[in-house]
Amino acid sequence: MSNRHPGTVGEVFRIFLRLGLTSFGGPVAHLGYFRETFVARRKWLDDDAYADLVALCQFLPGPASSQVGMAIGLQRAGYWGLLAAWFAFTMPSAILLVAFAVGIDAFGDAMGTGWLAGVKAAAVAIVAGAVLGMAKSLTPDAKRATIAGIAAIIVLLVPSPAVQVLAIVVGAVLGLTWLRAEAAARTVDSARSESTAASESTAAAAQAPAAAPSGFRVPVSKRAGAAALITCAALLIVLPIASALTGDPALRLADIFSRAGALVFGGGHVVLPLLETETVRTGLVDHDTFLAGYGAAQAVPGPLFTFAAFLGASTTSGPTGVLGATIALVAIFLPAGLLTVGALPFWQGLHRSVHARRALLGVNAAVVGLLGAALFDPVFVEGVTSPATLAIALAAFIALTRWNVPAWAIVLGAAGIGAIAL
Repeated sequence: MSNRHPGTVGEVFRIFLRLGLTSFGGPVAHLGYFRETFVARRKWLDDDAYADLVALCQFLPGPASSQVGMAIGLQRAGYWGLLAAWFAFTMPSAILLVAFAVGIDAFGDAMGTGWLAGVKAAAVAIVAGAVLGMAKSLTPDAKRATIAGIAAIIVLLVPSPAVQVLAIVVGAVLGLTWLRAEAAARTVDSARSESTAASESTAAAAQAPAAAPSGFRVPVSKRAGAAALITCAALLIVLPIASALTGDPALRLADIFSRAGALVFGGGHVVLPLLETETVRTGLVDHDTFLAGYGAAQAVPGPLFTFAAFLGASTTSGPTGVLGATIALVAIFLPAGLLTVGALPFWQGLHRSVHARRALLGVNAAVVGLLGAALFDPVFVEGVTSPATLAIALAAFIALTRWNVPAWAIVLGAAGIGAIAL
């Protein structure tokens, strides 16, 4: 990669730190903040390049908004820019969630349990809203709804991390073989959008340098990209083997969270079922702590994947506190960085592949099914335990989906109501 970059690492760090402190609302909102900051205001890239980058990061597994930030940092200031963007955007929410984990451990009994019941009820509303929103966009027809249903049934009947990955693979295979018409329709819609955008920018394009590349490009060679992808694959192979052979709890923690970061499509809420299976069902974190942390993750800015820091700090065995949080946080984001660097040199060809688009449609539908299954167990099962908690969940759902109240405000409100009334 060239050492000549148009920005500085310090510049990238300052801008992403401001975003990390203020970006509430989840990955869709984060992408809006990024566009306002880097396209509209700072003009680090244009709308076409930004759309191309977002498409890549939605295609990859992992936290999409964080991957967009990493790629922008990479383009602006090289590999150190990527690290600066990730660190600055991630650390504010990670620190808050670790502090929350320490607070629960130190003062949880003294605070009572009513606030916790309120937070768990709010989590029901938030996940239900996520399922509803994703279903509208990712399963708009009978075929994709069926794929989502198949995925949900698979993981409900056999709840295990391997089966969740199998459900995603089934979704990809069904998408590849069954969604030809849907992929074609999406291609036509994309072509129309691109044609409209091209027409609107003809004058600007005429004044641009003739050699200006289209789409989002960074000077990462295909060799460097391949090395990043091989490293990511090696992590997924070596960590579970090393963990099993040594019994080292730190390696086990790194294995759990690296697989979550590498195998979860859709980001955000979708990481919930895999992490619940890996931490709660194995006894690493108890149910109440898990859902309290998930609720708290809605009330802080930055990426939802920082929930990993809370879980790492809350483990009942092995590394805990700041050490556990650090291992979990680095492990869950490391595949995202490697996949982003690895995919960029190959993206221009891959995203034009009809087969890739069909498989991705199926994967996205399966992701809806996975999140729907998680909505039932553990979210609803653990969050709605009485008429009062059901009332809080219903009120929170209406506030979120009909009154557009921010998720963080809903979590804080539900915790307060729970502390008073439950």
